[in-house]
Formats: sequence, C-alpha cells, structure tokens
Amino acid sequence: MPMIRYFTDHAWLGGAQADADVLIEVAGERISAIRTGVERPPDATHLPGLTLPGMANSHSHAFHRALRGRTHRSGGTFWTWREDMYTVAAVLTPDSYYALALATYAEMALAGITCVGEFHYLHHGPGGVPHAGANVVGEALLAAARDAGIRITLLDACYLSGGIGEQLQGPQLRFGDGDAAAWADRVSALTDDDHVRIGAAIHSVRAVQADQLTTVTQWAQERQAPLHFHLSEQRAENEACLAAHGCTPAQLIGDHGGLGPLSTAVHATHLTSRDIGLLGESATTICMCPTTERDLADGIGPARTLADGGAPLSLGSDSNAVIDLFEETRAVELDERLASERRGHWGAAELLRAATSDGHRSLGWPEAGSLTVGALADFVTVGLGSVRLAGAEPATLLESLVFAAGAADVQDVVVGGRRVVARGHHLLVDDVAGDLTSAIRAVLPWPAC
Repeated sequence: MPMIRYFTDHAWLGGAQADADVLIEVAGERISAIRTGVERPPDATHLPGLTLPGMANSHSHAFHRALRGRTHRSGGTFWTWREDMYTVAAVLTPDSYYALALATYAEMALAGITCVGEFHYLHHGPGGVPHAGANVVGEALLAAARDAGIRITLLDACYLSGGIGEQLQGPQLRFGDGDAAAWADRVSALTDDDHVRIGAAIHSVRAVQADQLTTVTQWAQERQAPLHFHLSEQRAENEACLAAHGCTPAQLIGDHGGLGPLSTAVHATHLTSRDIGLLGESATTICMCPTTERDLADGIGPARTLADGGAPLSLGSDSNAVIDLFEETRAVELDERLASERRGHWGAAELLRAATSDGHRSLGWPEAGSLTVGALADFVTVGLGSVRLAGAEPATLLESLVFAAGAADVQDVVVGGRRVVARGHHLLVDDVAGDLTSAIRAVLPWPAC
C-alpha cells in the first residue's frame, strides 16, 4: 500500500492550540502517522497554512440551494418561505437534482466540508408517483457526493402528513411513502459503502403521525444508524403538538424511543426546561444551523445550556443560503452573545469539535473528524495569507480561524488521502460556479420571487 505524505505549517490535533511543522502520513484512506516539530521531507506535499480535520455539515437540503437570493425581496415567515421551497420541489427530476446537488456538494468541498448529512425527503415523482427505481433520487444524491469527492450520510426522511391531522397535498405528495412501514421497506434497499452511510430521519412531528414514529426509531436502532429530526424550529410546531398530544415535540419523540446518543435534534430552538433535560440526559446531539435560523427568523436556541446538560453540538448549513461552516461555528457564540448580552460562552477548540469530530459522529462516521493515527485521512488546510487572517499569531490561530476565517480561505482539501481541492481549485468539478448557475436555471420555474 503506497504511502502519501503531507507537511503542514500548523495543524490542530485537538488541543487548545495548534502544533507547528506537522507531517501527516497516509496509507490507503487512513492516517498512519503524525509527527510534529519536524523539517519538511522533500517528498511531502506542502500544505501551507493551518490544517484541521475535515468539517462535517450535519444538516443539508441540497435543493434549497436554488433559493439563494430569491426569497429575500420582502418579509414573510418560515411558512411563506416554505411555499417557495415547494415550488422548486415540484419541478425537480432525478437528473436535474443530480446536477444541482453535484455543484452544491462541490461548493461544500471548496468550503472545507468533507462529509455532508443530506436530510432527504424528495423521494418520488410529481403527484407522489414512484419513479421506476424506488430510490432513484436518493441514489442521485449519493452519486453527486461521490463525484464531488466528499462523503455523505443520506438521512432518508419519513414524511407522511402535511401537518398534524393534515393530508399531504400538492408538491408534498412527492415526499410521502404512505406509512412508515413502506418507508422502511424502501430505505432498507439502500446500503453503506466506503463513502456512504444510510441513516433515518423523522422530518418532524408535524410530518409523521405519532403512531408511525416507533417504526422509524426502531429501524434506526436495529441498524445502529443515525436518526435525525427537525425539532421545535417554530413555536407553532410546539403549539400544534401540545394541542394534539398534550406534550412537546421532544417529549413525543422521546416517548417513541427517538432520543439517544445516535440521535440528532436539528434546530432545537424553542424548548422547555424539561425538553432541555430530556435531550441532555439522553446525550442527543443538537445540530445548530445559525445562518438558516437567522434567515428564516426562527430564533436563537439554547446551545450552551444544552451542551452543559450533556447534549453534544454539531453544525449544518440547512437551506444552503450560506455554505460556510466557519460562519456557522462562530455564529453559535455570537448569537448567544446577542441573546445573553455577555461574551465568552464557547472556546474556539470546543466550537471546532462541533464542526469536526462531533459532527462526524452524529452522521455515523466516528472514524472521521480528527487528526489522529487510524482516522480517515480527511483534512482541510486554511491559508493564512488573506486579509482576514493577516497578523494571526501561532498562540491564537484557533481563535483567528473561528472568529475571522471564511470559506474562501480554504486552500486544500484531502478526502481519504486524495486531494479534492488544491490551492482553492476543485480538482473533480471544473466550473463549480458555472455548474451552479446552469443547474439553478434549469430548475427555477419563475424568473424572480
């Protein structure tokens, strides 16, 4: 097995500071050795800057990328934004979705994301008519991630109703499988491989009836697969759940076996103290998506309180209005400052763990997300020469990275030992911006929102 060697000026190995002059040796897809404080060997590829583990985007809806910039001309709410989203969902085909997802995942790679959790619910054709292949859309997403050079966890979402007590209608018909048993039969045909994990998702308690929840949670438990769900993103969701079931969404999902170390609650914005206790005591991961939560005026979730109670943190780009995990990372701290009028809730290393190791674990990749011997050789190098990072000092490189860097500072990306991005250029997708433009124009059914 040939060995590849990479030398980086600085690397974050998980501590409070970065190490200098680090040699990373790779055999196959794994890190075989790491040495610090060494001279650069002549056969090692130089990665100038600060190298960190590949970042995990724990919550993405790839087709929402088509909405960027097109839902901001007026006010509205989450619910009016949702109608625009349905308009795009109505016209996507497996081929057009592949093209859009390929370019979106390539944009993620350029931003230093090496693994994406795709929360997938656009399963069928218009009117809910199944495609010739039951999982043809999901398989298109898997192919798009593979062709973009990143790993993917397909979080196949059970989506059965248009709201509590409401039938699916219009574009929503494409999301439904009839019942959870049919959902489980379909998803069971999907399989893991070296770059793919298959997980389960409950879209929300609005979209999955209470008597169907256990089928989904048991499917995930039997396979030790990740289980994700939108949770309490909107106050209206909580109010509807209380009216129908006499409990909050967190309590309802917990009553049906949905909380635990393999589960991830996305958003978790509007919680009671009891909800926070349930999530923390069960070690359910929380996926915060600050750029989307701001964009949709959702609110600011109690991330620090949840983490202090035992719930690990991960991060996602969600609607892909912005694809920049550095922005998501610092926003956890900065949004909490706005809510509390106090600084200093999170340390830089703590936030980076959310973006790397804890995010990968929530997606079913515990062997990724760290620069350690035996881990998957997925890592990212941020250049230190931009105006954003000018003057960064070795002792505070992590703070400079978290609070000043952006996706544009990513220079090199390695996935499984293979270079996917070199000096800011994607090596597998030649024209990411052009591909995004053509893919979006192919699916947008209106000239402007």
